Amino acid sequence: MDFSVLPTTAFIRPDGKNQDAIATLLHQVIDQLVEIMAQATERSPLPEPLMSDDYVWATVPHTSADIAALLVEVKAQLHHSMNAAHPGYIGHMDSIPTTVSVIADLLIAALNNNMLSVEMSPVFSRLETLVLKQIAQLFGLGPQANGVLVSGGSLANLQALIVARNQAFNSLEHGIPAGQHPVFFVSEAAHTSFKKASMVMGLGTEAAIPIATNQNSQIDIDDLKTKLARAKADGQQPFAIVATAGTTVTGSIDPIVEMGHIAKLHQLWFHVDAAYGGALIFSDRYRSQLAGIEQADSVTFNPQKWLYVAKTCAMVMFRQFEQLQQHFRVLAPYMHDHDDWPNLGELTVQGTRHPDILKLWLSLQHIGRDGYSAIIDHNYEITQTFTAAVKARPFLTLASEPQMNLVCFRAQPPELSPDKLDDWNHGLQQHLLQTGHTFLSLPVYRGQRWLKAVLLNPFTTADQIHRLFTHIDGYHAASKS
Repeated sequence: MDFSVLPTTAFIRPDGKNQDAIATLLHQVIDQLVEIMAQATERSPLPEPLMSDDYVWATVPHTSADIAALLVEVKAQLHHSMNAAHPGYIGHMDSIPTTVSVIADLLIAALNNNMLSVEMSPVFSRLETLVLKQIAQLFGLGPQANGVLVSGGSLANLQALIVARNQAFNSLEHGIPAGQHPVFFVSEAAHTSFKKASMVMGLGTEAAIPIATNQNSQIDIDDLKTKLARAKADGQQPFAIVATAGTTVTGSIDPIVEMGHIAKLHQLWFHVDAAYGGALIFSDRYRSQLAGIEQADSVTFNPQKWLYVAKTCAMVMFRQFEQLQQHFRVLAPYMHDHDDWPNLGELTVQGTRHPDILKLWLSLQHIGRDGYSAIIDHNYEITQTFTAAVKARPFLTLASEPQMNLVCFRAQPPELSPDKLDDWNHGLQQHLLQTGHTFLSLPVYRGQRWLKAVLLNPFTTADQIHRLFTHIDGYHAASKS
């Protein structure tokens, strides 16, 4: 190979001939990274949208671009990125990443191991199995429990339902018998990934039967019982019940204990989507919010949310890990089989996969369970401050009583007609972003626009919340004049 046609830093040469140049380049990148993260509060939580002319930089060139010029361009584009590190970015379940998960991403990108098999990732495959087993124990899933990492909660939920379906219908090899109509039950407030999963599984989205929720956006147990009985009477075959621990819009937690009992009574698979709320298992004070999760046959949990691990990092755990192996595993003849350690690519929808376990392991090591517990406790304190401020203002109302660090609220000034309220709340959202340097999202909840605050950033303070509500008061007063 004539390497003269390539930039000298195109690869980190295994013979070390460009070691100094690579070190210089990486130092420049790290300096740039630290600068942009350390100055997060100087930029808006949500940047202005790019203009069409700004996309010229995306052109794919014929010849090599100068690396120094590229770094300048990258720095400019980073300023157009969503600024999750800003303490005022409280609109979504996106978090500032732990320092060590950023470091880990750099390391695992350089090593470029593949979680497809033990042979391709000898250290990380073993580490994933060991760490996830310990996390499964924290959830109380028992000595036979373990899990696998996947690329996001959607894949975790899909995989759990596939195992549940295959276990119920023995359908790993031959599929669903003719005339069968598998269905499962999930909250009307659950994540959209369940409808996607139902579609991908070939059942159609209607197989995900929505269960009504109460005023706090939790599953209505009576409606669950009614629809379960109706499905059986209609000749459908229920195979799973899904509880959510942390709904996307209101952060609500379904009645896990009661739902687990119903699943057991009807011999149905019980899955808990704790993608967000699963982090409470690390809090001595608030882990009781997840009471009943130990009954689950499978659990989704995303450390990329409340454990602050850089994306992506999500997992699905099984009470009986052998059920994953029995009802999902597809052997790959091109991979060497290890008796003591599974080839994880045979146990996940994904084959090739990033070694995300290093980000999770380093974060757990560096922050520790006590550290995470302290962060979660702080988040709850800020949430209580936020909730009290909403309740203190007659023109504001809560969508539901917060169960976690998520507050969904809405302005309903009595002087406005109902048809004007959505626009008014949208105007308030924009006002807070422009004048208060705070981003709240504006989801649709029960047919109306609501403001959502996710008090996730550990650097968000009570003083900041008080200032935010001063801006809300100002906007309200100005609209009346």
